[in-house]
Amino acid sequence: MAAVKWIIYSDGASRGNPGPASIGAVVYDGSGRELHTVSRRIGRATNNEAEYRSAIAGLEAALALGARDVELRMDSELVVRQINQMYKVRNPSMRRLFGRVKDLQWRFASFEVRHVRREKNRRADGLANEALDRD
Repeated sequence: MAAVKWIIYSDGASRGNPGPASIGAVVYDGSGRELHTVSRRIGRATNNEAEYRSAIAGLEAALALGARDVELRMDSELVVRQINQMYKVRNPSMRRLFGRVKDLQWRFASFEVRHVRREKNRRADGLANEALDRD
């Protein structure tokens, strides 16, 4: 019997790049129920750093909730291609974040990351922007 994948949508936002930044992530169980959301500021960061940090927050939440098989969906083509090792990670701070994602990846029975169009990632994008807009 095939394992039922949990789906994680994640998105990062930065105003100024680098500038004030935030993350948003949503974890859905195998039946499509929303189990957890993340919406918080992360201080000053680039958009790509925020993208990685949102992925990490989503993966950590899924792991804590007991997920075994996950699919991470992001609208950052660069970060997806780096995680899939199609592109090298040259920036030292990004290498550290990439390493954390790879460490988390191996804690799941199965892991997949794929690029989705921005309109398919609205919930995570909204959570990231809500965090930036909060006083």
